[in-house]
Amino acid sequence: MNFARINDATIHYRYRPAAGRPTVVFANSLGTDMRIWNEVERRLANDCTFVAFDKRGHGLSELGDAPQTIETHATDLAGLLDHLGVKRAVICGLSIGGVIAQCLYKTRPDLIEGLILCDTAAKIGTAEMWNGRINAALSEGIASFADDVMRKWFTPDFHKNRGEELAGYKTMLTRQDPAGYAAACAAIRDADLTATTAAIKVPTLCIVGDQDGSTPPELVESLALSIPASRFEVIAGAGHIPCVEQPGRLAGLIRGFLNDMRRERE
Repeated sequence: MNFARINDATIHYRYRPAAGRPTVVFANSLGTDMRIWNEVERRLANDCTFVAFDKRGHGLSELGDAPQTIETHATDLAGLLDHLGVKRAVICGLSIGGVIAQCLYKTRPDLIEGLILCDTAAKIGTAEMWNGRINAALSEGIASFADDVMRKWFTPDFHKNRGEELAGYKTMLTRQDPAGYAAACAAIRDADLTATTAAIKVPTLCIVGDQDGSTPPELVESLALSIPASRFEVIAGAGHIPCVEQPGRLAGLIRGFLNDMRRERE
């Protein structure tokens, strides 16, 4: 396990360099830790240098000081890349991770050579929704709404046929720090990058699971349409967490995107 002091928090991360390969940074979703990328990492072992991390308040990373915004998370990611000596990377962000990736492009475009925005948007949800989630997490606990989250994360087929994994990911969710979860909810609530997506000039791939209950396909497609020259892909048989439900399909899209970027440079 690797840890680094970034800004006011200790951040847990994984770094697997591959000489001569592009660097891809994986930013995970709300209520998860970086283990959600394990199967994607395994499939891309020969394709890229791999960086993943637990955002503050999640997994083994500290929460740090309040208040926290999407800019706080983007500054953390910039600090981690500077710590690792990574000068340019493709940022692959899922859900809040995708919002963090968009914000990082706004604040530190020098670090980004491409974006993969999975199951995300420039603005996600409403203040009323997020305030309800924050209140529930802090007063009743994450377990009080975990089953509803599982229905959004995973398809009915996953619920029916992959019960052991479902139980494991529900446990991952409910074991997150409620204060860290609530702080991330507040960061999403207050983030709105709709005015800046048109300024994204790097190659961008927007991806969504066809049964995503949190950021449905039409929302992610609208994000893709707002970014010049972006691509939009739908992964069949996936909910909000395609890196768990369809890692082979997601890894294939990432590999193709990296190959396209390489060909454009040649």
